[in-house]
Amino acid sequence: MRILLVEDDPQLGDGLTIGLRQAGFAVDWVKDGNSADRALQSETFDLVVLDLGLPRLSGMEVLTRARGRRQTLPVLILTARDATGDKVSGLDAGADDYLVKPVDLDELAARIRALTRRSAGRAAPLLTRGNLALDPAAHSVTLAGAPVELSSREFSLLQMLLENAGRVLSRSQLEQSVYGWRDEPDSNALEVHIHHLRRKLGSELIRTLRGVGYTIPR
Repeated sequence: MRILLVEDDPQLGDGLTIGLRQAGFAVDWVKDGNSADRALQSETFDLVVLDLGLPRLSGMEVLTRARGRRQTLPVLILTARDATGDKVSGLDAGADDYLVKPVDLDELAARIRALTRRSAGRAAPLLTRGNLALDPAAHSVTLAGAPVELSSREFSLLQMLLENAGRVLSRSQLEQSVYGWRDEPDSNALEVHIHHLRRKLGSELIRTLRGVGYTIPR
């Protein structure tokens, strides 16, 4: 899952980036509103963590512009503004959740998972297909009840495919979800991850549509 973090405080932004990456998310961090607005117009993200008090363009304006472009990705406001009026304004402007700093990283990660479940129309915390189960919160995978060891990239890729079971995802869509700006995947990295997943979980799980992409059938 790829997250855009918009935070102008260097220390907090660095800590959130490290913590969210350790929780299994691909995180791209920008430090002002203009950079956030440009990123949202040119890149694909699964969720935005958005501060309000930003230089160059306010977080509220970033949110308003995104919703004006009919972008429906979840937006979680993370701000020091704790007044009820600020919360009401943010939620009414199109935010999906509102958290006040300082924030516990475990709670932030849980809220991110809840928002992405809701946006996908999925209530259950586990992603399952047959005897395969993926738990985003525990960052664990089991096959017929037995734990399966996956790398962080393999886990993210499997999660993306399970969340979109029945849909064919292109190479570009999968790479954008798994890799952030700081990561430059090798030309065959995606194929290597797919190969490892098939070896660990069964060759029939992930199907290749040549020239189109990959899918896990429903």
